[in-house]
Amino acid sequence: GEKEKCLKDINTLAHLEAAGHVCVLKDAFDFESPSEIANLILAENCEAALALHLYRGGRLLQGHRIPFGIIFGGTDVNEDANQKEKNTVMRRVLEEARFAVAFTESMKEMAQAQWKARQISLAVTRAPHAKGKIYVQSQGIATTPNAAFNWNTFLQRSEINQSADNLHVFLLICGLRQVKDPLYLVGAFSEWHQEEPSVYLVIVGPEVDPVFTREVKAKVKRASGVRLIGEMPQGDLHAVVKNCFAVVNSSVSEGMSAAILEAMDLEVPVLARNIPGNAAVVKHEVTGLLFSTPQEFVHLAKRLVSDPALEKEIVTNGKAYVRMYHSWQVERDTYQQLIRKLEGSSED
Repeated sequence: GEKEKCLKDINTLAHLEAAGHVCVLKDAFDFESPSEIANLILAENCEAALALHLYRGGRLLQGHRIPFGIIFGGTDVNEDANQKEKNTVMRRVLEEARFAVAFTESMKEMAQAQWKARQISLAVTRAPHAKGKIYVQSQGIATTPNAAFNWNTFLQRSEINQSADNLHVFLLICGLRQVKDPLYLVGAFSEWHQEEPSVYLVIVGPEVDPVFTREVKAKVKRASGVRLIGEMPQGDLHAVVKNCFAVVNSSVSEGMSAAILEAMDLEVPVLARNIPGNAAVVKHEVTGLLFSTPQEFVHLAKRLVSDPALEKEIVTNGKAYVRMYHSWQVERDTYQQLIRKLEGSSED
């Protein structure tokens, strides 16, 4: 799976282990070819597999005669499907998979539109087409902030030398790669910081793309009021979310952002770029704020800083939304049921 999506893998793993399955978690990036997967299957005596990302994870599982399911990552449907060669591979993977999981109804519809037409002709002779095998299951959210985490130490590490009382830290959590567009707000935010020195943008996440990471580091170095911090343990990251003023998402495309849902769970307001994956979770002025340009982001961020009543309303609604629609227990039940489709030889 994608490095920063590892959390989804770990959560799913916990659900399956709770049902008594013995699981092995591997990163798709660590495998060069399907033959390495064949060796893993033999060595670990695997009976079934579950892959995150239809292309990155799924293509490695083709043709091994091992039953498998797929969890869409987001970029597979939103980005990779636009590349002809990848699209063909993903169609074959979807044909062979026993089931696929989408995080939202719109992601399911996109996948069906993308692959259903090509699969109908194969449906009778080879496999059921995508419509019947794609399930919608929102991500279940459980946050675990580290109680011993020291916010002031974090601020010092981020070279923010101001009293915590007057600060407004906006947190962007993402792996450093282009689809996450971490530089989208940097220029506009930097200008805002120059007129309002108490606001900071802190970008936290792993260095996924080395070339792009160099570009991000160079831009951030020159931008006042913007800081870059490497990957953090989950408990510490949740503690940072809890202490910051707001969580930001500026992705070009997104499946379902765990960072947004975790912020809602931790009762922190969310400002998200107005793209389908984010708009599926964030209802503007209800569970968060949606922006379409860097200037609109600054306008909304200023409004949030100056309007505690709006902040309180968004936070209350966000928490209620996560409790209602992103239950960890419901997600657990779904995956435990789906994994039964991989047991035995039947398709059911």
